Amino acid sequence: MANRFEAYAHLAGQTFRAGYYAAVTRAMAAAAKRAGAAPEPFTPARPTPREMELFRDVLRLQRRDADNVLNGVYPPPRDDAPLLEHIDALRRMFADLPRSSERRKEGRAEEAASLPQAEGLPEYYARNFHYQTDGYLSADSAKLYDLQVETLFLGSGGAMRRQALPAIAEFVRGRDQRDLVLLDVACGTGRFLGQLSAAFPAMPMTGVDLSAAYVAEASEHLAERRGVRLMQGNAEALSIADASQDIVTCVFLYHELPNAVRRTVTAEIARVLKPGGLFMFVDSLQWGDRPDYDGLLEGFPVRFHEPYYEEYLSDDLAAMFAAAGLQPVETSTAFLSKIIASRKTPAVQADA
Repeated sequence: MANRFEAYAHLAGQTFRAGYYAAVTRAMAAAAKRAGAAPEPFTPARPTPREMELFRDVLRLQRRDADNVLNGVYPPPRDDAPLLEHIDALRRMFADLPRSSERRKEGRAEEAASLPQAEGLPEYYARNFHYQTDGYLSADSAKLYDLQVETLFLGSGGAMRRQALPAIAEFVRGRDQRDLVLLDVACGTGRFLGQLSAAFPAMPMTGVDLSAAYVAEASEHLAERRGVRLMQGNAEALSIADASQDIVTCVFLYHELPNAVRRTVTAEIARVLKPGGLFMFVDSLQWGDRPDYDGLLEGFPVRFHEPYYEEYLSDDLAAMFAAAGLQPVETSTAFLSKIIASRKTPAVQADA
């Protein structure tokens, strides 16, 4: 009964959430237009869903999310910012709109490279992704990131991430969580780690991210989560022992990596996984995953600064994973995201 009540309450809340973030998106577009900073119109050549079709797909995802809560796969999330913090972040996001819009119109996306925090970071990373102020390098950016993501995805960012949890739950079933270890690569502000630790509270977990500011934000967000440690580091060279992790997760990283770096990161993930270990990948859809969404994918790098996104759209992920010894066993989609569950083949460990 508790699960049923929680599931219905969660579904109602998520339905409201979708409508709320749709309103925020409209308000942002109107504010940009009033400021004369609206993006240039773009007509994709590929099929594009209408607004109501998008909203219906969001609601279908929210129902799937609620069904997982109902079935006890994971608890309903309780990681949203307190109301006053949310309102303050909303205010600051709108206040920053003229700067980010001007950056978009002028095509300026390299400003982050001049920040002191950019010293020593890879060139591909020290840029203003999405034309956002400071890229991923400042505390201000970290405070706004989750609100920006939820606005972009009509409130479904968390729900898309959570669709990786059922496969993890199946992997964990019948095992003692205390004997397993999990690594979240590119953990960002720690929201997915929070969902993981709520679903698997006894499992030791580590989050690694390249941004010191985002690690600091994650540390604040996860302060009460026992068994979760955080570290700053590059996914190209993880400070993690060989074959030491039972589960590795990576969410919304690959589309922001150059092709060669994508393969380096994949090799690192394979290196740290135990034989038979689980790799859970969540990222953007690719060409043809949802043909009716291909126009949205086509427009994304036009509207936002995503220099490696087009390469990602046509990359053969299954072949790349297999080449590293990660055998994809299940692939699914959830709204605008793609979820791939892979297992590390024992042969790779033998070769190592």
